[in-house]
Amino acid sequence: MTKAEWLDALEQRHGADLQRKFSSACVAVCGLGGLGSNVAISLARAGVGTLLLIDFDRVDISNLHRQQYSISQLGMYKTEAMKRTLSEISPYCNAITHTVKLTEENLSLIADCSIVCECFDNAQCKAMLVNGVAERYHEKYIVSASGMSGLHRGNTIQTKRLGKRLYICGDGMSDVADDGTLFAPRVMLCAAHQANTVLRIIASKFEV
Repeated sequence: MTKAEWLDALEQRHGADLQRKFSSACVAVCGLGGLGSNVAISLARAGVGTLLLIDFDRVDISNLHRQQYSISQLGMYKTEAMKRTLSEISPYCNAITHTVKLTEENLSLIADCSIVCECFDNAQCKAMLVNGVAERYHEKYIVSASGMSGLHRGNTIQTKRLGKRLYICGDGMSDVADDGTLFAPRVMLCAAHQANTVLRIIASKFEV
């Protein structure tokens, strides 16, 4: 399959104008766990041209509970495993990997992307990224997540726009410390909200 054939198939689904926007977009997916692995796959399927994949962790057997990895990828860095998966899903997606922990010191790694997906599972890391983008990169959109644990109703997960360039997906309440664990369905729902929000931003369809 050639790149022209691949793009033609996407254009038939999405329309040529919208697909050009998707193809020219660069999105940073920060954290490749339950949220990030699902977000990356959804964006790749939509034909987003460049995905910046950032994570320092390796695939562990406990990840198979809710993250988009397979047994054959156990022990691999999540960046490498996800890049391999994306090559099968969207062979012409430019997947750029950084196998590092994202911190205030190396936040410049996301400089070239216009949209940042915060997909961390640590509250401090979430706050660092959201605040860092808001302070240093005023032109970037950030799509964050809060609240997706337990077996609560799926309809409680929503997308809210807070300010001009910040979006929060989730129920905003549920906490794994209270609910005991995360389950794949609600994590995937929240990740789907994030990915859908990214595509809407690229398409200039903004929440009120």
